[in-house]
Amino acid sequence: MNNPGAQWHLDSPLSDVPKAVHGRLASYLAESTSEFQHIGTPATTSMNVLKDFIMGGGKRVRSTFAWAGIRAGLESTSAPVDELDTESLLTAISAFEFIQACALIHDDIVDQSDTRRGHPTAHRRFEAIHRESGWHGDSHHYGISQAILCGDLAFSWADDMFNSCGLPPHIVHRARDPWRAMRTEVISGQILDLAVEANGSESVSDAMDVITYKTASYTVARPLHIGAALTGASQATVDLLRGVGHDIGVAFQLRDDQLGVFGDPSVTGKPAGDDLRTGKRTTLINLALAAGGTGADELRRWLGTGEQVDLMRTIITDSGAQQQVEDLIESHANRASSAISSAGLSPQLTDELMALSTTLTHRTF
Repeated sequence: MNNPGAQWHLDSPLSDVPKAVHGRLASYLAESTSEFQHIGTPATTSMNVLKDFIMGGGKRVRSTFAWAGIRAGLESTSAPVDELDTESLLTAISAFEFIQACALIHDDIVDQSDTRRGHPTAHRRFEAIHRESGWHGDSHHYGISQAILCGDLAFSWADDMFNSCGLPPHIVHRARDPWRAMRTEVISGQILDLAVEANGSESVSDAMDVITYKTASYTVARPLHIGAALTGASQATVDLLRGVGHDIGVAFQLRDDQLGVFGDPSVTGKPAGDDLRTGKRTTLINLALAAGGTGADELRRWLGTGEQVDLMRTIITDSGAQQQVEDLIESHANRASSAISSAGLSPQLTDELMALSTTLTHRTF
């Protein structure tokens, strides 16, 4: 799994992480594919869909923040680093991408999404395979069933890859509790999201709780935490990084909520106004509902129907909710920047974290 020839160092920049992780994932998937070949064509077909999904794009954000946590931890501790083999660390942080794959595949099922990154979602691909093959049964149900299993497989691979990364067991053990907490939080966040949408909650607080557990935790806060934990960083360092991660993660998801309503589909890879069509109860939408008046009544009427998307966009803008969310994004991003600046990190890592935060919270994709 590890590649001794790779030039990976403890001070490798954050910008190098996506490419390095992509290569590590490719190696892992190549080895895993061979395990499926003797099972038969259905297994290899599903494996290929999952492999295409994992390797077909993505910003590798979680792995990048985990690497930032490792570097921050190393800068804040005097612990010996001779046991922190860089190739093994790279394998460990690559495991986050399997957690991400599972979360996205399952989220697309929950949200009934047709596309992801400009391509059919995993369950739609399986649905098409069933339909085009002329098989028995319901193609839609088949697609969902296969995608659930692929997501489960990716989730199990994350544990396998992380725990067998090559680091000494006592090093991996340092990150056991935050790794376990991350898994619990992301699933709990999805449960909250489902409940909020089903019960029609218009609470901004409920929507922010979904952001905290479904996105901010496993996207930024826990990767930073886990990376630092692997180095034996102090609790003070962990607490600081988790605070930074929470603020960046919240701003990241709030930006995603904006893009889910106002984003350009040619850039985002998702249909315009997708959140309005599916009736998502995001912070943006709940703020617009909280504004009251006839606009809120109209929004309630059309939300989740797939109709009057342009009208709903206008209502949200006129309610002030779009600007309120922009203000929240700036508030969280600024708080993260302030904490990074005062964390006592090296100038290089400080600049890299600042740049990464800005990219994620002010993106258009």
